[in-house]
Amino acid sequence: MKIMIIGSCGAGKSTLARQLHEKNGIELIHLDKEYFAPNWVEPTKEDWSKTVESLIQKPNWIIDGNYGGTMDMRLNTADKIIFLNRSRWLCLYRVIKRIIMNYGKSRPDAAEGCNERFDWNFLVYTFHFNDFKRPKIFDRLSKLPSSKEVIILKSNNDVKQFLQHDITTS
Repeated sequence: MKIMIIGSCGAGKSTLARQLHEKNGIELIHLDKEYFAPNWVEPTKEDWSKTVESLIQKPNWIIDGNYGGTMDMRLNTADKIIFLNRSRWLCLYRVIKRIIMNYGKSRPDAAEGCNERFDWNFLVYTFHFNDFKRPKIFDRLSKLPSSKEVIILKSNNDVKQFLQHDITTS
């Protein structure tokens, strides 16, 4: 089973990924942890593509994160795609809360040595995600073959109901 979780920053991708991992034991891969080197150093596009290609070759996984440049690679390989389609205000609130709660520390879903920090551009990106990124995600999802299971979760209740089902058999 290969499960891909996408959505805005603060939508709950890492939390849902962790919950699915704990429930089903499927290997958990946080793309933020794989992408960055310490101090938020980014890889080259070529190196990142090679990393993602290696990750998606694994027999089973839960991968959370967007990274549009390699999204199609993951979409083509995933069995299930979960899009957390959440409001900008909820996502912005959660990102600010996360910054406050973790400031100066590395989160478990982030790369070692990448301490939480205040980044105005990141907040602006989060605020405008639904304006610019969400339509592109919906376009990509609409072009997937019917063999792909696409699940769109819009609320905490949607997530709760989803977690009550056995995802490995649906």
